[in-house]
Amino acid sequence: MLPIFESTLPVFLLVILGTLLKRWRKIDVGLWAGLEQLGFYVLFPALLFSTLAQADFGGMAAATLAATSIGSVTLMSGAVLACWPLFRSAGVSASSFTTVFQTATRWNGFMALAIAGKLYGPDSLAMLALIMTLIIIPINFYNIAILVWFGGGARDVRAFLTKIVTNPLIIAAVLGTVFNLLGIRVYPPLMQSIDLLGETSLSLGLVMVGAGLRIADALRPQAIAVLPVGLKLLLMPLMMTGAAWLAGIQGEALLTVALGASVPTAMNGYLLAKQMGGDAPLYAAVATLQTAVSFLTIPLVLTLAGYAAG
Repeated sequence: MLPIFESTLPVFLLVILGTLLKRWRKIDVGLWAGLEQLGFYVLFPALLFSTLAQADFGGMAAATLAATSIGSVTLMSGAVLACWPLFRSAGVSASSFTTVFQTATRWNGFMALAIAGKLYGPDSLAMLALIMTLIIIPINFYNIAILVWFGGGARDVRAFLTKIVTNPLIIAAVLGTVFNLLGIRVYPPLMQSIDLLGETSLSLGLVMVGAGLRIADALRPQAIAVLPVGLKLLLMPLMMTGAAWLAGIQGEALLTVALGASVPTAMNGYLLAKQMGGDAPLYAAVATLQTAVSFLTIPLVLTLAGYAAG
């Protein structure tokens, strides 16, 4: 477990750096909004396109990965939704329930990509990018639907579909996969430029994760904030890794699946909570708690998955 812990430590040090830099008065606070936009619209799409366009899908069981990843996310979503009557009877508001749902099902793909590249190399990075491509649409569909139904947002189906099809991450992932499957070659100097942008996104993404954390919101969290920590960091890895193992996925591929399932929730759900009537302060508290706890749970999950992977 110690080697895995030491391998993931640089990732968390960059997250901590982002938390400190956000509070350093020498840096203009307006910088962070610009970096978020640059990452979302340029750097992270470049990483997904570059990784998927050049990946070797020959050794990947894409159908099995699709079934296990989408199935696990769907099962978790259904289980949390089925518990709504229990939450309501316990006095949990509808807006807080949407945050529990979001933070139990969303995952920080950029943190997973950074750890995968550090621990396992380009093949694992490509597989994780493929998993991201497979589940990004159902995850957003489930979460936006829950926010629309429980969060008091406008129930506009057209606006919902527009958000999905215009998401730059989805567009980049689909284009990268299409280029790969059709054998379309990008002009090498241009591809190298895209590669450089993608490499930049990993380090910047981790700094931005840290900058997005709300330490004050996590110092005295509500009791409900602890539940999605266990759901996301322990139950989700157990479900997804178990499903992949039962489906015959072994070795480094199984470790990659476990890694993707074990990372904390994504910060973009905080913005959705603010925009669509969710409990944004609770989301910030849960995201901060999950990120802190994942410092210990990710090495634990990967160590246990290593025994199953053989």
